[in-house]
Amino acid sequence: MKIIIAGAGKIGYSVASILSDEGHDIIVIDNNPTVINNLSNNLDVICVEGSAANPETLTEAGAADADLIMAAMRSDEMNMVCGISARKLGTKHVIARIRDTGYMKQTEFLREALGLSVIVNPELECAKEISRILRFPSAIRVDAFSKGSAEIIEHRILPDSKLDGMQLKDMVGSFSAKVLVGVVERGGEAIIPNGNFTLKAGDLISVTGASQELRKFFVAAGQYRKRVKNTMIMGGGRIAVHLTRLLMESGISVTIVEADRTRCEELCDLVPGARIICGDATRGDILLEEGIKSSDAFVALTGDDGDNIITSIYAKQSGVGKIVVKVNREYYSDILESSGIDCVVTPKTLISQQLARYVRAMSNSVGSSMETLYRLADGKVEALEFKVAEGSACVGIPLKTLRLKPNIIISALVRGSNTIIPDGETVIKPGDHAVIVTRAGRLKELDSIVEGR
Repeated sequence: MKIIIAGAGKIGYSVASILSDEGHDIIVIDNNPTVINNLSNNLDVICVEGSAANPETLTEAGAADADLIMAAMRSDEMNMVCGISARKLGTKHVIARIRDTGYMKQTEFLREALGLSVIVNPELECAKEISRILRFPSAIRVDAFSKGSAEIIEHRILPDSKLDGMQLKDMVGSFSAKVLVGVVERGGEAIIPNGNFTLKAGDLISVTGASQELRKFFVAAGQYRKRVKNTMIMGGGRIAVHLTRLLMESGISVTIVEADRTRCEELCDLVPGARIICGDATRGDILLEEGIKSSDAFVALTGDDGDNIITSIYAKQSGVGKIVVKVNREYYSDILESSGIDCVVTPKTLISQQLARYVRAMSNSVGSSMETLYRLADGKVEALEFKVAEGSACVGIPLKTLRLKPNIIISALVRGSNTIIPDGETVIKPGDHAVIVTRAGRLKELDSIVEGR
């Protein structure tokens, strides 16, 4: 596909890198010559210097025959103008980054009036991810499929855990929970295991199942953590506002510590149910005074990666049970992991996954449609959800006789309101939602999981 990316900031660069690796023709527009030079030296993409809101620049970038444009500039209004111009020139689909909450309330109008295919809000997506983690505190990460009917939970096995030394084929008998381990990350290697695989302390596992079965599994394994009832958030930006609203809807009380007094006054109006503290959260005395030691969870959301990391380590040492850190630079994850902090979110990574899913779905307009895509194990593995079409090569055959390609697992089927963890006797039916785990980048349609397809 021919894809134009307007704006080469953190998200634009990340999306260009992923989609270029997947074999798409990528054209990036930015008005900063230094950024353009850096991009052309590091990625296999075509670069155009200029304003993406200018029809002449869009024409030079090939908007007349582009399949998709993603408008990811800093200004919502510029992104909308860019989208309108590209559609007028002939671009088939438009994705626009819209961050203003006023615009977000008018998404249907914007789609219809401006011709936008997808509206993306990085801060809201980041808040949703953190909210899912806090609602299931045993998890490092929670990914939902088929509107939450099935989930994949990332969890690190601790020393002396019941899971340490257990073979996967013994899990169901030991814990009486219908779940499946689809990925194990060990020593930097991502493994798609079989039933004979033995788990070890330190492994990062991805477990699939319905929400109630996952809770049953973690309780039986002695790994279930108590529900989060109160959360302290460091930083009062857009993500904090979205997250606070989501948490309060779930019955979780929230304290926000924000250094800027003007922003604190704004927060009192934006999230009136939250407790707003005007102070510097990098100071231990302020955190202690505001109850860090009695908080169930701590979330670091400032724009400074260093402040987020250092303060989160302090919160860990203060005995906070669940800690989530937002970082812009992914390589900080290793520093946090060595400090015992696994829950790291990166907005650009979340949005890149969302856009890769959309582009992959566009490429597969015939047959079983792909509806969800997540990248696991540092991007080495993907979990994809397909809606099974009539006539699929997977339909009507017991899985024990279905010849799957290597390193592929059918980890769950969602059939109506039921989530099925399949075994050899399970038969896939049209209309099912199939969750497939496989190596990254290799699967674009469901039938490709079968040998000879």
